[in-house]
Amino acid sequence: MFIIIYDFGTSSVKTCLFEIGSEIRLVSSAGAAYGLYIRENGGAEQDTEEWWAAIRSTTKKLFEQTRVKPEEVRGLAFCSQMQGAVFVDESGRALRAPMNYLDQRGVKEYRECMGSGLVKVSGCSLVKLLRNLRVNYAASTSAKDPVWKYKWVEKNEPEVFRKLYKWLDVGDYLTARCTGRIVRTADTAFATFLYDTRKGKEGWNKGLLRMYGVKPAHMPEIVECTDPVGGLTAQAAKELGLKEGTPVFGGGGDTSFVSLGAGSVRPGDTHIYVGTSGWVSTFLEHQTVDLDAMITGVLSAKRGYFNYFAELETAGKCFEWVMKHIALDEVGVYQEHLKVTDVEQKYLSLYDYLSEEVSKVPPGANGVIFTPWLHGNRCPFEDAEAGAMFFNLRVRNDKRDMIRAVLEGICYHLRWLLECESRKVQTSETIRFVGGGALSHVTCQMLSDITGRTIETVDNTQQVGAVGAALAVAAGLEGEDVLELSRRLVKTKRVYTPNPQNKAVYDRNYRVFKKLYKANAKSFRALNG
Repeated sequence: MFIIIYDFGTSSVKTCLFEIGSEIRLVSSAGAAYGLYIRENGGAEQDTEEWWAAIRSTTKKLFEQTRVKPEEVRGLAFCSQMQGAVFVDESGRALRAPMNYLDQRGVKEYRECMGSGLVKVSGCSLVKLLRNLRVNYAASTSAKDPVWKYKWVEKNEPEVFRKLYKWLDVGDYLTARCTGRIVRTADTAFATFLYDTRKGKEGWNKGLLRMYGVKPAHMPEIVECTDPVGGLTAQAAKELGLKEGTPVFGGGGDTSFVSLGAGSVRPGDTHIYVGTSGWVSTFLEHQTVDLDAMITGVLSAKRGYFNYFAELETAGKCFEWVMKHIALDEVGVYQEHLKVTDVEQKYLSLYDYLSEEVSKVPPGANGVIFTPWLHGNRCPFEDAEAGAMFFNLRVRNDKRDMIRAVLEGICYHLRWLLECESRKVQTSETIRFVGGGALSHVTCQMLSDITGRTIETVDNTQQVGAVGAALAVAAGLEGEDVLELSRRLVKTKRVYTPNPQNKAVYDRNYRVFKKLYKANAKSFRALNG
């Protein structure tokens, strides 16, 4: 069967056509970018028409690259970034620019609500935290959480709020645009922290809606990730070049599907993802929470299972930043090499080239340490004012040291998250590493050395969320168990084991890395607060 998945990231969509039978095969894919607009007041917005234009262009490219016909597509779904906020009217039209998960304008609203009360934990009202924890083992402990986007619009854009019909996440909006049906999947509903996860009580919790001042009428009907939502409308089918009535499934968030695409679906399986953001996630049959480290068990794509999830907000984004601003500036040491034709032929991409270059730098980056907090941080400490830094630069250091330090800094932070998870749950000794970061053999080995764990990669690692979403659609079409389907079809590609010769230098740098936030927290607030 052929399935289309739209993998919506922070800054681009990868549209994938899969064939699923005795194996899962990526038949064709096409990508397109769209904007992420950072505002001076802490806003981070996107454009629904840019999203839709990206969908239209990439869908067209799929069929230009393959002999598959649109009428052969059995179903489609969206695998999208999470914790955004799209406010729509009754027709499903967005009332304002979507607010990306990085949007942090709701700081005042967050502090007014969660900072009240005599007794606090992690700066939040103990009473409100306990009410949330009793319902869903989670709570809003960050101004970036979706409810504060909702409250910010209520307070600052009353004309928009008066017209508001339903509050959606990114993938839910796109599903509504395709089908005309306005719903939320359970995983994106949970990401608002207003969803009740207790067995037999799943759904919007009226008490939490009252506590946060959210109108129940604004909360959509909830469906499961594997549920069919409806068929493509005539208008959507015409614009996308697909067959009217093609089944559209619930889909859901990237965090829900990556574990499926990674094949990490047995309780205790741990995977690490590095894309624009990054995370460590362990698959569980129960929920647990660590408020001190800001880690909780989020819903998986299958009811009754959870992903114990610890996030790094800027992971691959850090490598993208260093590529643009250090490797390729006007005096860059790589500039002259990139003009040579044989170098372009030898290396498939600039990322491959840079990985090869940093492999020439010894482990430990000659003493340079980088902190990957380009847009603040969430786990294991919540601080929107935290910033990235290069620490311990000396005369002997060069750009290769700095670029390697960025990769190592991402891995140090992931190790920190892994250790925090291990305090509460049993993490697996063998870890599946997925996302664009897993394309680099240098990074894979580095992650193994720094964490001390065996690292496995899989096929289609850049599209791993889309693979998981395709498995969910296939399970929905065929009435199969999605976890069993993942176990059967997702295979190990390569294995990396820790090099003991690198342990001492990495352990030394890691000890310093963990001290850098505490030592600089006041300075971050002085500069960015």
